[in-house]
Amino acid sequence: MSTTAPDPLATLGALPGVADAVDSVRKAVDRVYGHRVMRRRSNEVTAEAALRGARGSAALSGADWNLEEVRRRTDFSGDDESQVIGAALRLTAEAGQLLSIWRQSPLRVLARLHLVAAGGAAPDDAVGRPRLAGEPVDEPLIEAPLPSADEVAGRLEGLSGLILAGSAAPALVTAAVVHGELLALRPFGSYNGLVARTAERIVLIGSGLDPKSICPAEVGHAEQGRAGYVAAFEGYLSGTPEGVAAWIAHCGRAVELGVRESTAVCEALQRGAA
Repeated sequence: MSTTAPDPLATLGALPGVADAVDSVRKAVDRVYGHRVMRRRSNEVTAEAALRGARGSAALSGADWNLEEVRRRTDFSGDDESQVIGAALRLTAEAGQLLSIWRQSPLRVLARLHLVAAGGAAPDDAVGRPRLAGEPVDEPLIEAPLPSADEVAGRLEGLSGLILAGSAAPALVTAAVVHGELLALRPFGSYNGLVARTAERIVLIGSGLDPKSICPAEVGHAEQGRAGYVAAFEGYLSGTPEGVAAWIAHCGRAVELGVRESTAVCEALQRGAA
């Protein structure tokens, strides 16, 4: 008699309140995909969502710039905030290019994301690999204790295994777990928050929930505020069913707020005012 291995992500999908969050996200995404502007101008909506998503992710990492300033600037090689904005923009541009690799080797994608984010700003031997024992981590927003380098390596392998094995869990659940786990591990010496939010974006796109990448969850995470983001993440970190469910719901609300942002973009394009 054969047995089927349990699906941990699907188990999370059964937590109280998660099904409601998943359903709400799906309905919101379906509405924006059904907007008449999406029939002919979806590329413009995608480009605008990428810009706004990058701005939102950078804001959570301490570079809270006005959208028009992000749009206007071309040189991001200056101070720390400029470098964060530049990293966020590069990551957003890269995300869509890594979907096929993500399905085959998530760890390669994470390494690539850190390489893209760092953009030469970190020592070469520290870029694109998980941190070693004793190496510092620059991630001021997340103050939770750092797992050891050995724990990071083991949990990254476990996360990769979950992704490669596939899951019946909704895309929102998988995306929230990938995001939360990377925040918890902070596997790189820098830009972990940006990488975690980009990985969430990759899951949402690659799962088919948001294939055109027009629902920038990063916008919603930023709109809910840094304090709300940290509080929800602490729920994930607690490992309790209630805490994990609250984190998934928080990520779902972020997607819905991203949908609202892109709906406004569609309306502006329809009026000829974008």
